[in-house]
Amino acid sequence: MSKKKDKVMSQSIVLGLSALTALIPLALIARRQKPQRDIAFWAAVLVSITGPSTWVIVQMSEAWQTGLSSALWVTVVACTVIFGFFAGFTRNGWRLASIFSPYMVILAGLALIWQQDTGQNMGQSKSILDFQSLDRWIQVHIMMSVVTYALVTLSGVASLGAFIQEKALRTKQPTTLSRLLPSLIDCEALTLRLLAIAVATLAIGLMTGMAMQFGETNQFLKFDHKTVLSLTSFGVILALLVAHFRSGLRGRLAARFVLLAYLLMTLGYPGVKFVTSVLLK
Repeated sequence: MSKKKDKVMSQSIVLGLSALTALIPLALIARRQKPQRDIAFWAAVLVSITGPSTWVIVQMSEAWQTGLSSALWVTVVACTVIFGFFAGFTRNGWRLASIFSPYMVILAGLALIWQQDTGQNMGQSKSILDFQSLDRWIQVHIMMSVVTYALVTLSGVASLGAFIQEKALRTKQPTTLSRLLPSLIDCEALTLRLLAIAVATLAIGLMTGMAMQFGETNQFLKFDHKTVLSLTSFGVILALLVAHFRSGLRGRLAARFVLLAYLLMTLGYPGVKFVTSVLLK
């Protein structure tokens, strides 16, 4: 039994490391002196999506795992897929790869570390759900939550890019990193576009969560930490969008709003997983 467990753990480490390694080429390609959206870039994007996606499929082949490591891997997959979409359908969104890809490597590294720490090895985690047997409202709620968090993560990356560009313009000292990123205007436009989509998906997530809660308790809202953080995040993002379109709010203040929304959603999604899977295990 012990040998079988060791074999499963070894396979888990190899697959996890492979998924992590698949993210590195994009981080290297994005830091080229003259970055281009060429075949090498798209090959790196494809590898960065395929590696973590394969690992998540292996992890979730038996059941949907709800631990911290799985949440981080799913976040990496959702973020890389959405990044690939925006890289293809926006003019300069692909340039965010220079700060986006290193962040994904960090998240994957943390996922790999906690995967071994909490015993989440190829379906062996105790925190699992039979996704197929769940109510449709719950399935939609889970998917919308993942997509929303990925969108807000990307908007946070774009907002960080805007912050870096604004500092370079203010000091009149462009850096190697600022030259790789989209312009300040493009970063702000990407941030707002991502946040607008995030508001829509978060609204769907909140409505499906309310429907699920009403079906279980005949109450639309249960004011636990996750609900409060989600509603607060929704309010912050909505306030930012309204302020931008009414008064032209932008720059460092807008970036702080975006990062605040990202912090709140991080506390409500992987933050809760960290407490339940690591601190209270």
